[in-house]
Amino acid sequence: MLRAGSVVPCMACRNLLPSRIGVKFRIPLQKLHPLSRAIHHRYTANNNPQRPPHCSAARHYTSLSRLPMRPPKSLSGGHGYQQHRTFWVASLASRLLKLRYILLGSAVGGGYTAKKTYDEWKDMFPDMSQYTWIVPDFVWELSENIDLDKLASALPEMEEIAKLLPDMEKIGENFTFLKSLLSSETTGDSALRAPDIPPASAARSDSSDKQFKKSSDKEKVDQLQEELVRTQLKYQRMLERLEKENKELRKVVLQKDDKGIHQRKVKKSLIDMYSEVLDILSDYDSNYNTQDHLPRVVVVGDQSAGKTSVLEMIAQARIFPRGSGEMMTRSPVKVTLSEGPHHVAMFKDSTREFDLGKEEDLAALRHEIEIRMRKSVKDGQTVSPETISLSVKGPGIQRMVLVDLPGVISTVTTGMAADTKETIFSISKAYMQNPNAIILCIQDGSVDAERSIVTDLVSQMDPLGKRTIFVLTKVDLAEKNLASPNRIQQIVEGKLFPMKALGYFAVVTGKGSINESIDSIKDYEEDFFQNSRLLREGMLKAHQVTTKNLSLAVSDCFWKMVRESVEQQADAFKASRFNLETEWKNNYPRLRELDRNELFEKAKNEILDEVISLSQVTPNHWESILQKKLWERVSTHVIENIYLPAAQTMNSGTFNTTVDIKLKQWTDKQLPHKALEVAWETLQEEFARFIAEYKGKDQDDIFDKLKEAVKDESIKRHKWNERAMDSLRVIQHNALEDRSITDKSQWDAAIKFMEETLQSRLKDTDSVIADMVGPDWKQRWLRWQNRTAEQHIRNETKNELERLLKVNEDHTAYLANDEVTTVRKNLEARGVEVDPVLIKDTWHQLYRRHFLQKSLLHCNLCRRGFYYYQRHFVDSELECNDVVLFWRIQRMLAITANTLRQQLTNTEVRRLEKNVKEVLEDFGEDTGKKVQLITGRRVQLAEDLKKVREIQEKLEAFIEALHKEK
Repeated sequence: MLRAGSVVPCMACRNLLPSRIGVKFRIPLQKLHPLSRAIHHRYTANNNPQRPPHCSAARHYTSLSRLPMRPPKSLSGGHGYQQHRTFWVASLASRLLKLRYILLGSAVGGGYTAKKTYDEWKDMFPDMSQYTWIVPDFVWELSENIDLDKLASALPEMEEIAKLLPDMEKIGENFTFLKSLLSSETTGDSALRAPDIPPASAARSDSSDKQFKKSSDKEKVDQLQEELVRTQLKYQRMLERLEKENKELRKVVLQKDDKGIHQRKVKKSLIDMYSEVLDILSDYDSNYNTQDHLPRVVVVGDQSAGKTSVLEMIAQARIFPRGSGEMMTRSPVKVTLSEGPHHVAMFKDSTREFDLGKEEDLAALRHEIEIRMRKSVKDGQTVSPETISLSVKGPGIQRMVLVDLPGVISTVTTGMAADTKETIFSISKAYMQNPNAIILCIQDGSVDAERSIVTDLVSQMDPLGKRTIFVLTKVDLAEKNLASPNRIQQIVEGKLFPMKALGYFAVVTGKGSINESIDSIKDYEEDFFQNSRLLREGMLKAHQVTTKNLSLAVSDCFWKMVRESVEQQADAFKASRFNLETEWKNNYPRLRELDRNELFEKAKNEILDEVISLSQVTPNHWESILQKKLWERVSTHVIENIYLPAAQTMNSGTFNTTVDIKLKQWTDKQLPHKALEVAWETLQEEFARFIAEYKGKDQDDIFDKLKEAVKDESIKRHKWNERAMDSLRVIQHNALEDRSITDKSQWDAAIKFMEETLQSRLKDTDSVIADMVGPDWKQRWLRWQNRTAEQHIRNETKNELERLLKVNEDHTAYLANDEVTTVRKNLEARGVEVDPVLIKDTWHQLYRRHFLQKSLLHCNLCRRGFYYYQRHFVDSELECNDVVLFWRIQRMLAITANTLRQQLTNTEVRRLEKNVKEVLEDFGEDTGKKVQLITGRRVQLAEDLKKVREIQEKLEAFIEALHKEK
């Protein structure tokens, strides 16, 4: 249907003008051709296919052009001299009577011929009922909603139409010419009767008369042809004006809302419904490999061949980023073209409309496309397979879906990734291997055809050329630069490339300036083809040129392919849906089909319930946990840095002074920080505990990764209120300053706290010593364990130091240097080589155990010391200042735990709950995060089921709308 070739004219076109007449005139091809193509000639069949094609005038015949007048037949020459002996009056009368009959016969014959011509024209019109599906529904409703009287009043007046009719003066001149031919015989007779003219002179006069007649015949024919061209141009201008008025009328109709012409809801256009299906399919990845075979127009070509410019001409806007020779298209761009009242563009995932009539919006659109392309390209890559979806609407735009692909390159240049060429090939093949994709192959006409890469690629994907349309760009440069224009004719006829195509087109997309507007490019393209010798000499056909004809052809081919394949694709998804539903029933019979978003919402509710449960924790539980954890954190410091150094003093005054100083230093520098760390860790542990407990109650393990990620991110974002540290420091300092024990129960509690602490530390110390010296004799005999060499040395050192402690039970916490030397020499005497550092390390653990044991004995003695405490240990040898120290520590822990509990329940739990909600909201908006955290075959199966159902439903709705449009 679209293949360029010789056009066999119909009988009506053959009768229009004699084939021997060559006519040269300018015709607006872009405007004239669509009307000519729409006319269906019933005399198209030709019994003589070998007959050469007619001239350009016959090919541009339209239903509104008038029939030319039949050229007058030349009179046969040669008048012999005959004697007429009749009177001159009778001869003149016979001539006048003859002229009368000729005029009368011409009038009758002309009327009959006009009637016959009118009938032939009427029969040549096609049955337009077959093409009613082309006209949108709202056109058929115009008669009900538009005042036809007002429309009729807007039509041109009869005077204007009369101006378009043939020039009657010219026709009168033609009759005068005929009359002169008829009267020439009389003048010839009179000339023959002149006795003074010789025969030779008469012969020369006859030959000059014949030459004059021939030249005047040619002039008259040329005049008639010019008149025909002028008439066609007048009709063409009238058609353009009517077409413009029709476009404005359609724009007004489309702008009406429910209060206007349309009293029904605005429905999605057919192409928008189809584009939605393609958008869903672009994200669809099924394990059943239901391939996307829905048609779309794939625009491929060499880099800088003009792919994007052709697409912009079809979209009627300069919407793509500009560049001079560099790669601008870095990812596929899907453009959905449709008709609308306003020329606007919008991305699939955005609600912003770009007004393509405003230069600032065009610049913003180009900038946004460039940003999206660069974001889609991963680090270290040059191009990306991710598709950018864009829709363009406007008056007069042909409905179709095009995909602009990155230009094919032959060499990887500096700055490109090493695999750029292979990546572009794989992206192009992925789109072109769709058996229903229409391949729009763009070839640069200004360069040698042998340098093209894309033609070989297209030939591999579509060897028979059943879905390929070839477009030759920059024809103006090609005509100027090529020495042989016949080479262009070979390209558009498919004879130069081994590639086959459904149709061949030649277009011009501007002069190369990035600031050219679409209208200026259209005017330049039309002027070029009107004056191009490629068209005048028949190298290009009228229907093969201009982007308007290209867009019409591509749109027709696109919708033809859609109607042929969409139902088959719907059946394929129906079968895929059955397979997925069967798998779900067999593997998950008792579970609902929840997709990833639904599962996320379910997990979100569970996590929020767990966070709310934190506010239901009892105050006693919080305080007991906080007090226990805080003491575990600070007990080592209290024993090693406060209690043990103070216990080395000789009297109670020095003991209390040392304790007060060290407690003050500890409170100012470390204690508040340690307390806040403990509180924050306690909050985290309780949060994790609630999540773990909830998990045990028929919890779906599919949420584990999500909950863990939410917990970690919430804790990471949570910042403890640092202003509470200052008030906590004051509270702790006041608690440690208080030494008053009011009753016996508090004294007993302090004794118990001290005893438990010392026993715990003693147990830990014994464990450390056991690890240092190795197994004792019982373990060696019963469990067959042996000491290492180091453990043997430490054991010998321990025995030697224990002898030293037995000699002096009141020894200080540190060994003197001479004592270390004595111990080392004693060990060397027994054959044990020991290092002084090892001796001191062993002594530290032994003295700790010795000190703790003595402190426990002293703690038991102080159980009855409350009476002496009340008397301030006057007249008593028993001093229990260490019990008072542990009472101060215990009270500080209780007050700190109470303060932290209040801060947790009143402030921090609510802030954590707020952080959890924010994290869940962020995760909910991040599709990649949900895919990462909610995984598994069950999730993927539910996702596939949802998408397959959605695709099937949208395809069925599209098919139904497609049938209605037919």
